[in-house]
Amino acid sequence: MSVDAKTRRDRISERVRTDFEVGYAELAAEFDVSEMTIRRDVEALEALGVVRRVVGGVIALTGKRTEPSFATRVADAAEQKRHIADAVADLIGPEETLILDSGSTALAVAQSLRGRGLGLTVVTPSVLAAVELVDEPDTKVVLAGGELRPGELSLIGPATEDTLTQYNCDTFVMGVAGIDVERGISDYHQAESRVKRVASSRADRVIVAADTSKLGRVTFVSIAALTDIDVIVTDGPVDHPALVAARNAGVEVICVAGHEDPASDPEAARA
Repeated sequence: MSVDAKTRRDRISERVRTDFEVGYAELAAEFDVSEMTIRRDVEALEALGVVRRVVGGVIALTGKRTEPSFATRVADAAEQKRHIADAVADLIGPEETLILDSGSTALAVAQSLRGRGLGLTVVTPSVLAAVELVDEPDTKVVLAGGELRPGELSLIGPATEDTLTQYNCDTFVMGVAGIDVERGISDYHQAESRVKRVASSRADRVIVAADTSKLGRVTFVSIAALTDIDVIVTDGPVDHPALVAARNAGVEVICVAGHEDPASDPEAARA
């Protein structure tokens, strides 16, 4: 039985809040309408700030439920992540010792570091990041041990944490799922969050790399307070409440091209 657009959109909104991530084709079949109709519904809901479009479907903007698939995260906001990754790589100096997180944004940072000739020592729980950098001249890659997480190809567990405790590093580049005014930094997965906490404790500087969808979001596992972070690199607007709170907590906030034009207002872009 067909329903009107408002009812359909209300049900789509509820479905996304429940499942966190739903595909266009699945919604079209559920409501017996075309994918184009579903896309229009999702665009309307996105304009209201209820959901966010990703490749092939839609995700919730808030919630503490399931982590989107790695493939979805790699495809989502890919250009923005590349800009963020380039800005993060610009912060890394020659011969630094670097802990590089797992996840789609950290992988983009690994890709941006290629060809820069920095002579880094990189410790990482990410098999994908390690493969990206293993052939980089004068770069030493240390792959943390532990249990290999399917899909993510990240290493987790006590062995991973023990590996990280052996090293004292200059910088930890961390990917996260949420940055919130009150709750600080959060992520979806408990074991990966424990790895992030250990990595943070082993580095002199913690850089959080996060696209704008992470701002104002609180996910399942708390990692750190804003005061525990040194730098946030994002494509979000400089006046986003989460970024204002971060600056007030003493965090350096770097906003790359996206919502602001750094060339036209350098002070606003790097606050």
